[in-house]
Amino acid sequence: MSDPVVTTWLTQEAFDRLSAELDELSGPARADIAKKIEAAREEGDLKENGGYHAAKDEQGKIEARIRQLEDMMRRAEVGETPADDGIVEPGMKVTYKFVGDDDTAEFLLGNKALEDGKIDVFSPESPLGAAILGAKVGDQVSYTAPTGKELKVEVVAATPYQG
Repeated sequence: MSDPVVTTWLTQEAFDRLSAELDELSGPARADIAKKIEAAREEGDLKENGGYHAAKDEQGKIEARIRQLEDMMRRAEVGETPADDGIVEPGMKVTYKFVGDDDTAEFLLGNKALEDGKIDVFSPESPLGAAILGAKVGDQVSYTAPTGKELKVEVVAATPYQG
């Protein structure tokens, strides 16, 4: 039985940014690392050649990222920012709190590729993301944390993410 194809929701901006990264990695970055490997290979004994091994490691990371980006782009659904209707869906910045606690936290519901250091990103397939998907402001939902503990959260706000 094969895994179901999971659609990756991306804003046009995120799609363009990831497309540019893929173009850079599969073009200039790939050519540059090939030159580094060839130059290190010409230095002789590969067993003790740190530059060669570092370049091969870098090449492996580049190729893995290229495969990841290609897969994501194949499954991407580029969409407009969702409606500002208070319903949690991909592309929304969600503010929530644990029931019984006044401290709030926020995250972007979407693909981890959208993570830019400004806001945490939770996938709709994550335990919290799946539980909160479709909830409205004021709703309380429960989910099982990776530790096995049952947690209950309340949706405080859900607004379109503006980046």
